[in-house]
Amino acid sequence: MPAFLAFVGIFLVVTILWDIFETIILPRRVTRRFRLARLFYKWTWTPWRAVASRMRMGANREAILSFFGPLSLLLLFAVWAVGLILSFAILHFAAGSSLNLVGSTVAPGASAMQSGFWTDLYMSGTTFFTLGLGDVAPMSTMARVVTVAEAGIGFGFLGLAISYLPVLYGAFSRREVNISLLDARAGSPPTAAEFLKRHTQPQSVEALAEYLRDWETWAAELMESHLSYPVLCYFRSQHNNQSWLAALTTILDVSSLLIAYGTGALRWQAKLTFAISRHAIVDLAQVLKCPPRAPDVERLPASELEKLKGLLVPAGIAQCRAENDQTLRDLRQMYEPYITTLSERLLMHVPAWTAEKKLTDNWQTSAWARISADMAPSDLSGRDEKEHF
Repeated sequence: MPAFLAFVGIFLVVTILWDIFETIILPRRVTRRFRLARLFYKWTWTPWRAVASRMRMGANREAILSFFGPLSLLLLFAVWAVGLILSFAILHFAAGSSLNLVGSTVAPGASAMQSGFWTDLYMSGTTFFTLGLGDVAPMSTMARVVTVAEAGIGFGFLGLAISYLPVLYGAFSRREVNISLLDARAGSPPTAAEFLKRHTQPQSVEALAEYLRDWETWAAELMESHLSYPVLCYFRSQHNNQSWLAALTTILDVSSLLIAYGTGALRWQAKLTFAISRHAIVDLAQVLKCPPRAPDVERLPASELEKLKGLLVPAGIAQCRAENDQTLRDLRQMYEPYITTLSERLLMHVPAWTAEKKLTDNWQTSAWARISADMAPSDLSGRDEKEHF
């Protein structure tokens, strides 16, 4: 029995430490099916998502969903810590609970006091968190080895936890910068139609290729950070009508349009941006176990497509031939099925190609006042109204 308990304790310690290594330290995607962190997020996100999905779409629902990412991270640390404490308590128990309670007396030549599992658990907890209370002390050689090993692992675990959070929030902050910049460039929520309206003005067409290049870099950083730290996928943006999925969808929509109908250097840059953005969305769907599925509703009806073409041709950046429509359909099939399943899994709204109604950008609003959309500068709204300020 002691040998079996020792094996169980060592197995649990190694399993948890390996899971911590893969989650925090290993900078690459892990494809192994059985992982503690993956099971944890499956068991916690499923009921959380079920509760949120029953709520009406709005600020309250987004607030509930926004709590999950940071809270699940703290809970995961707690699960790891409790698991390690329990594992080392099992090792102490397998070693015969050779612990001496301070104040108790042991006769010369007698064995250490048999403290029991609860005392082993208390000893393990105080050792793991390096409290050093000294009210329980190991007596046998094996108990001392277990204590020293746990103290070192506990110290390292706390150090990793402290250093992990700045890295995680640094990646989150870098992700959100471009999402916030997209507000004035593609509307709130962002759409491909609004993006093209605001970038097909004479003064902004030249900057379009450079802006797509910036999003090529953003998509690469998103893929690298979110594959290494998948918990970031659950972190919501500052505004309810923004998300990393909506931003990536908009960029894919715009890039696919420019590939299908664009010309010259702009079309070449759109290909590069589309490639890395599609790579990111596919890999993230694989990490989150979201098999592709065709959307239930057509995102781009034929009438809306003609309106989009009407934005490209006058700007002189596209040649809209009918045979290119099939190219656009093929490009859409390369990413829309993955976006559909990610949207369902994360409860993140996927924007349409065109805005369903006239909206006011986030930058035009505050807690105290709202600027009318009709008063927005023409170079930001894509409209021809006279600039008022």
